[in-house]
Amino acid sequence: MAQETQKVIKEKALILFAQKGFEGTSLNDIADEVGIKKPSLYAHFKNKEDLFLAVINKVTIDYNTFFEETAKEIASLDPEKQLYTLLIRNTAYLQNHELGLIFKRMFLFPPESLRSDIYDMFEATEGVMKEVVYSILEKMDSKLDCDQIFDAYLCLLDGVFEQLFYYSKEEHSKRLEHSWALFINGINYMRVGD
Repeated sequence: MAQETQKVIKEKALILFAQKGFEGTSLNDIADEVGIKKPSLYAHFKNKEDLFLAVINKVTIDYNTFFEETAKEIASLDPEKQLYTLLIRNTAYLQNHELGLIFKRMFLFPPESLRSDIYDMFEATEGVMKEVVYSILEKMDSKLDCDQIFDAYLCLLDGVFEQLFYYSKEEHSKRLEHSWALFINGINYMRVGD
């Protein structure tokens, strides 16, 4: 029962933190959404910071699992198609309104008191992504500069994600395709240049 209540608290808190941000969300807001009294929250979380970190930790673990499982699902595709599919599926995954918003708020406007904790989670996620992308790049060509390409791929992922908030679906798709074409042409140029 306690685990189920904790799960509901985190689900409701995720929505509120995504919509209002850390500062704009009170424990009273969360308790009201869950249908409990504010003091009952303290049976599950020490304070608002503890709850926020629990929410972010769950979101991060879920995202890392998604990225790794997607990579396994598409491992039989040729490496170029793997990178493209990861880009497309990553974009679709983050189109969930609350999930996309919480990622945006978390990385662009983290609560100052939690910045270090959030950065540590971000580093862990980047480590998961790096392992996946490097393994794909090494199948393309063992002589590629994986560091350089990973940095560019991460910027591509971030840019495509960020533009979800600003453009129509059609415009977003067009920009994604243009960015992808330049990215993959750059890799192919590097391969020929060797």
